[in-house]
Amino acid sequence: METMDWIPEICYEDSEDGMTSHIPFIQVPDNRSMPTILFIFASTDTGESEPGPEGEDLPVTEIELHQYADMNTLRDKLSSDMYNTVRVSLGLEPLDTAVEKGKKITDAIRSKIL
Repeated sequence: METMDWIPEICYEDSEDGMTSHIPFIQVPDNRSMPTILFIFASTDTGESEPGPEGEDLPVTEIELHQYADMNTLRDKLSSDMYNTVRVSLGLEPLDTAVEKGKKITDAIRSKIL
C-alpha cells in the first residue's frame, strides 16, 4: 500500500457545460492512483446551542464518519454474485442488467446522431 503523502481534494465544476456535469472529481497526481476508499464526515446542526467564549450562542454540530468505496475495486476483488449483492444493496441494478440498459441508451443516441 502506498504511503499517503497527498490528500485527495474533492472538487466541483461550476459550469453547466463542463466535462463532469456537476459530478465531483478528484485531480489525481501523475505518480498516484485514485483512492480505493474515501472517509468523509457528515456534519449536521443539532438545533441546539451552547455559550461561546464571549457570551454569544454557538450552534452545536454533530459529525458522523462515512466511508465510500471504489466500485471498480469491489468489482475486481469480489465474486460477481457478491458484487451484485453490493450493487443491489446500494439501490443499483445487477451489473448485467445495467450494462444491457446502457447499451440500449447508447444505441438510441447513436441512431439519432448517425
